[in-house]
Amino acid sequence: MATNCTSILKSLAWCQGTPELPGIKRRIYYIGKDQIVKWPTLSHDNRGRLTAAAYAGNFVLAADANWKYIDILPDKSQLTSEAQGEYPSQTQLNKLTAVHPGVGVEASALAAFVNNNDCVFLVETVRGKYRVVGSESWQVKSTVAQDLGQGPTGTTSTTLSVEATDECPAPFYYGKIETEDGIIQPETASQQNNGDTAGYEYNGTTYDNFSGYIDAIAADTGKTPASVEAEFYSLVVENAGDYSLAADQLNESAAIWKAQASQTNP
Repeated sequence: MATNCTSILKSLAWCQGTPELPGIKRRIYYIGKDQIVKWPTLSHDNRGRLTAAAYAGNFVLAADANWKYIDILPDKSQLTSEAQGEYPSQTQLNKLTAVHPGVGVEASALAAFVNNNDCVFLVETVRGKYRVVGSESWQVKSTVAQDLGQGPTGTTSTTLSVEATDECPAPFYYGKIETEDGIIQPETASQQNNGDTAGYEYNGTTYDNFSGYIDAIAADTGKTPASVEAEFYSLVVENAGDYSLAADQLNESAAIWKAQASQTNP
C-alpha cells in the first residue's frame, strides 16, 4: 500500500527593508531540569514532524522553584544554531555563549551550579522574544571558563558556554517566567519596552493584569482559567507570537463558548 505523505512545507516571505535586529539582551535565565514539573509542548503532526518552532503553554515548576538570572555583556555574548547528524536524523545544535564580567566568589560559584547539571536557559532577543536553550529530550552540556585578565589593560570575565540539541533552532517561548523577583509575562515586558501599556480588553473592560483578563473570560464562559490560558497560548503560537491578534481571536472564541453555555444551561 502506498503511503500518503502530506506536505508540511510553507512559504517564507521577507518584506524589503524590514530591519532584523541582531543580538541578545543583558539578562538570561536558567533552571535545573529537575525543578521542571511539566514542559510546554512543541507542535507535531501525526507523523511526528515538527510543525512550529515555538512552545505552547508554560513551564510548570516545582513548589518554591523559580528561574535564576545571570547578567551578561550582550556585545560579547551570542546564541547560534547549526545542523548536526545525518539524514534522516538531523537535529539542531544550539549554542549559547554568555559572558559575565565578574570573577568574584559569586561568579566563580556559577561553575558549581551548572557543571555536571542539566539546565535549561531562556535568552531574550533584542526584539523582546524569549528563546529556549535546552530540551526535555536531550541532556544539556554547560561549562564555565574564567579569565582574571592580564596586566593593567586586561579584562576579567566568567564565560558560560552551553550546547543543547533540539529539533529546531532555539524554540520561542511565549509563556510566563516565574523568577525570584516575580512573574514575567513576555508580552507585558514587550509592551513596556515599546511604550504600550494598553493591556487586554474583554467585554469593554481593559485588564492591565493578564491573569485578570483570563479569569474574566473563564467566569463569563464557564471554562476553567487553565483551559482559557492554554487556548490563548495555542493562539499565540499559531500567530507567530502576535499577542494582540491572539487576544482578538480568544475573545471571538469566548463569545462562542458563552453562547454554547447558554444553550446548555438556558
